[in-house]
Amino acid sequence: MSNVIFYEKPGCATNARQKAALAAAGHSVDARSLLSAPWTGNELLSYFVGLPVAFWFNKASPRIKSGAFDPAAQTQASAIAAMLADPLLIRRPLIAADGVRRAGFDNDLVARLVGDSDVSSVQGCAHGDAAHSACPAPGISA
Repeated sequence: MSNVIFYEKPGCATNARQKAALAAAGHSVDARSLLSAPWTGNELLSYFVGLPVAFWFNKASPRIKSGAFDPAAQTQASAIAAMLADPLLIRRPLIAADGVRRAGFDNDLVARLVGDSDVSSVQGCAHGDAAHSACPAPGISA
């Protein structure tokens, strides 16, 4: 089994379900705050290898949902700068295991870690796109 470093938004219900899926598959999950990690541009970039820039972003970010930020208009450099300034823009979770880093819960690394489990039930915001009460503010337990 693997030791999985799992960068999450504290209090996110979806991230909690994703961590549970990894633990149920027998992995040790080291959960860390995506929002308070001391990111560098190169470290962030290492999670997005092979993904188009527009896929680096969390579609549920308030700035993206409001239309104030357009992921499709970003270059690699502007995307990294924006995420360093506002970590809520970062697609999550960021996962590192067995020397591999990936963004999101719908990739080859996660498929290998959870096996044949259906990960579609633990992707996307637990609240959906409908109007709902927001997730707890960062740092507040859910």
